[in-house]
Amino acid sequence: MSLPQVVSREEWLDARKALLAKEKEMTRARDALNAERRLLPMVKIGKNYVFEGSDGRKRLIDLFGGRRQLIVGHFMFDPRWEKGCSSCTAGADEISDGLIRHLNSRDTSFACISRAPVEKIERYKAERGWRFPWYSSYRSDFNYDFGVTIDERRTAPVYNYRTLKEHEEAGTGYYFQGERPLEQPGTSVFLRVGDDVFHSYSTFGRGAEMTGGSYYWLDLTPLGRQEDWEEPKGRAESARRAVPSFED
Repeated sequence: MSLPQVVSREEWLDARKALLAKEKEMTRARDALNAERRLLPMVKIGKNYVFEGSDGRKRLIDLFGGRRQLIVGHFMFDPRWEKGCSSCTAGADEISDGLIRHLNSRDTSFACISRAPVEKIERYKAERGWRFPWYSSYRSDFNYDFGVTIDERRTAPVYNYRTLKEHEEAGTGYYFQGERPLEQPGTSVFLRVGDDVFHSYSTFGRGAEMTGGSYYWLDLTPLGRQEDWEEPKGRAESARRAVPSFED
């Protein structure tokens, strides 16, 4: 078993300070990247997507719950399966009531969407003890249009903004291995302006690893954390202090 080197407190402090400098550099780079993400253009949604959930049939705009932003977790659950993807399941286990409440306090809603019929979703959701919103896109184009269901019979095979050929050249052709239709994970972000819905961002594969807390989720959105230090200025109607209590 390989363990860290044992050193004196003074030596450890020198090493820790050196690492801290790199961590701060990474933090500044991440802040800049988040600001650049918020400057991405967006695309108006023209298709009338309809989903089914425990509360009946809903349009995409209904999933906002009256809020300005919506984060969608593309949960891998093929209609042929009896259970959801194990990796998606592990991630969903971490979606707490507190996370949903914190996102809601920043004008942001969250929902998972899968192709499995709503009956299978509700059964699996109850089995896992989950309470977050989860909707079925069964018989909808939604998963195909947002690049998380791959089927050459429906759309050109593209995942994470790369074609099959590009993935093969990059050594990531495994994304396309499996029976069609093929489910893949992802996260998509939408912004509501009045009665119009816009797609602002999607990330796939390991891109979803960073969404491990409320701030990380909010960093994916056009309005960001809605705090007074963020760039660009003026995105939030009422900028908050940089205090992660989510009480204001």
